[in-house]
Amino acid sequence: MLRTFAAALILALPLAACDSGGDGTTISINASGTDGNMVAGVDKDGQVSVNVPGFSGKLKLPKMKLDAGDFDLNGVKLYPGSTISAMNVDAKDGGKGGTDSGRVRISFDSPGTPKAVQDWFLQRLNKDAGFKVKVDGTGLTGTTEKDKPFKLELAPVGADHAKGTILLSD
Repeated sequence: MLRTFAAALILALPLAACDSGGDGTTISINASGTDGNMVAGVDKDGQVSVNVPGFSGKLKLPKMKLDAGDFDLNGVKLYPGSTISAMNVDAKDGGKGGTDSGRVRISFDSPGTPKAVQDWFLQRLNKDAGFKVKVDGTGLTGTTEKDKPFKLELAPVGADHAKGTILLSD
């Protein structure tokens, strides 16, 4: 089931956000379960690769670029004008005695200072998404509405630009 969903997602995303200019968004999905491992991805140039038990293949699609409008975290969008540079989904099936868990890592670029982006997320995640986050340096740490770990890391790039990473764990 997870393999089918992940494969469908990886093939559908490029069609939803095609962009022929500049670098595209890199997406990778790694899933392990009782019936084997699945690895699928789309690189910044639109090269799709899938490796699941019994099938391996590559396909070239148009580049895609995900931006603030393509992102929704419980109703919270990315800081206006932001673009997603990479998305990594590491899905686990609860093996190892139930101790392994899934993780999502989203890397993005924002046309605002780390402080502006931090304030944007702090207000919206606590108020609109039901998260419980607090300031941690230039980022945020806390939990989602389901009490799962959440972390936002931000770093300055020049005078008025930030690179960020959102980390969600199960």
